[in-house]
Amino acid sequence: MKVDDIKVIGNIGAGTMGHATALQFAMRGYPVRLVDSSRQAPDRGRGLIEHDLDTFIGAGLIPRDQRESVLDRIQEDTDYGILADADFVIESVLEDMDVKHQVWQQVETIVGEQAILATNTSGLGPTEIASVLQHPQRFLVAHFWNPAQLMPLVEVVPAADTDQGVVDTAVELMNRIGKHAVALSTESLGFVGNRIQAAVIRECLNIVERGIATPQAVDEIVTYSLGRRWSILGPIASADLGGLDVFDNISKYLYDDLDNRPGEDPILKAKVQAGQLGAKSGQGFYSWQGAESQAMIADRDRRLLEALVADRKKEEER
Repeated sequence: MKVDDIKVIGNIGAGTMGHATALQFAMRGYPVRLVDSSRQAPDRGRGLIEHDLDTFIGAGLIPRDQRESVLDRIQEDTDYGILADADFVIESVLEDMDVKHQVWQQVETIVGEQAILATNTSGLGPTEIASVLQHPQRFLVAHFWNPAQLMPLVEVVPAADTDQGVVDTAVELMNRIGKHAVALSTESLGFVGNRIQAAVIRECLNIVERGIATPQAVDEIVTYSLGRRWSILGPIASADLGGLDVFDNISKYLYDDLDNRPGEDPILKAKVQAGQLGAKSGQGFYSWQGAESQAMIADRDRRLLEALVADRKKEEER
């Protein structure tokens, strides 16, 4: 299936990620069939969709007079039968292999044989998910980054049997809805973004554990150095600019001192055992219960939105 053949989007899940993916497609003119098995979820999803849409309108990303037409493109139901005419189906359900197997086995009996199937998993292997399908060649990962309505990246990850044409079509579709899609050559645990994120977090927590710096100091150092640089050029291009001989010399003495312990991180384990899960529980390395913490989240979202507006302007200038 070519990207021009994709007319209707199937969207499974109306939660944190699912509502956002549904909105991305609807804003770019696609009719969306939004399915969630919970009877309350579509209503909650509609509220999240309207909130995000109003945010985009306020930022000038969507004309106000298009609000109702965008919302009208999203049809909600609890019955998977609504997906029968979908040409591209994306799923954002619980990160549980058994649940995903059940969902995709059901979906495959409903959609046409040419429909492309995509999971928005953040790390589960697409080959294992696709193992229950009759046509695994049309299955892949389309990993939106959270918050999906504000983050541009989508990692497109093939399973072992995924047809290259399916990968190419998925990349083009993601780009058409205003995302920045990047295809991986092959699947790996955590794909690429989460592998890099895990490596950075492991060393950050090692620095805290060894008493080198506080969590706040680590965050400030990353925010005002690597974070700013990498938002312009990635780490490999930055290494080229810094001089590969310099990085080679650093690796000779520093790599052996970096944390390379396998298995669960001891600091993360202790936090979880104490019920300190971060923002979702109100306490992690930071307190997330007061006005200051809410201001941090609002500032993050505002800056991401500003970056999205800047991306759109660059797109229009091309």
